[in-house]
Amino acid sequence: MKEFDPGEAASIISVTDKVVPVAIGMAVTSVHFLGDTAAFVGAEESVAMVSGQGDISRVSVHGGGILCAAADSGRIVLGGDDGKLVSLNAKGEVVLLATDAKRRWIDNVALHPDGVVAWSVGKTAFVHTGKGEDKSFEVPSTVGGLVFAPKGLRLAIAHYNGVTLWFPNMVGSAEVLEWAGSHLGVVFSPDNKFLVTAMHEPALHGWRLADSRHMRMTGYPGRVRSMSWSAGGKALATSGADSVILWPFASKDGPMGKEPAMLAPLQARASMVACHPKQDIFAAGYSDGTILMVRLQDGAEILVRKNGTAPVSALAWNAKGTLLAFADEEGDAGLLAL
Repeated sequence: MKEFDPGEAASIISVTDKVVPVAIGMAVTSVHFLGDTAAFVGAEESVAMVSGQGDISRVSVHGGGILCAAADSGRIVLGGDDGKLVSLNAKGEVVLLATDAKRRWIDNVALHPDGVVAWSVGKTAFVHTGKGEDKSFEVPSTVGGLVFAPKGLRLAIAHYNGVTLWFPNMVGSAEVLEWAGSHLGVVFSPDNKFLVTAMHEPALHGWRLADSRHMRMTGYPGRVRSMSWSAGGKALATSGADSVILWPFASKDGPMGKEPAMLAPLQARASMVACHPKQDIFAAGYSDGTILMVRLQDGAEILVRKNGTAPVSALAWNAKGTLLAFADEEGDAGLLAL
């Protein structure tokens, strides 16, 4: 296992001098692109909107902690501990979408390509269809994660002991995929054939949707907090180890019976991964502040940021794949134009 130190910079390509530094000045939990504007979501109250030149404007979105965020090309939707669900667009305009009747925490959110929004409070998932009606579904325990399927209006709701698949527009349409344990983050494969959850324990669990066959994806030293599909969905890149773990999904069996690839090893744990939207490249952030760009075919690395800071907590590409944004837990951030 290799350890990166600044003295190694000559042995791998470095683009650290091309990064535009951005001082966000607050803890950052995620970053999303609205066009070419990078929106850094703070842990409390506000979002920092940053232009490609590094100009910062801060927008207040919640009256307390920001608990979740999801984005599409036009807006970010955020839930908070003030019981409010709001959207934010590239102009910095904030719109209130929903308020929980009891002002309970809104701690998960998901967006559908058609503009439908889902969010959760406790054991209940809500869907706002855009036709002026809200629908809800209660699962057996607290919702751990939400995601819409890439095809059709179907919502996956992760919870204790499994995932419920729910069609909000069809009565009696819920299907449960069972597996013991606490399921948190959840993703569909881009081809709609697989569903994968990040568990509370150091493991992933997956199902092939055609027959509900299980896929055990274990061996991590730590919890998986970041997952990202490669361009075309051929691999799922994940954090949680001292290298980036990539599970193969190119075949009809997905990773069943196959070993994952392990790229970009460091003596630090991968904390964030973000695959390039068009090319077989991913960016990885680590617990020591290092950020690398890595080519999937051969593992070739480019240094984006040296180590020696707080753990990387946010990492994202713009839709064109021409800008990479990152931030650490203390708000030290940057933009790299490619």
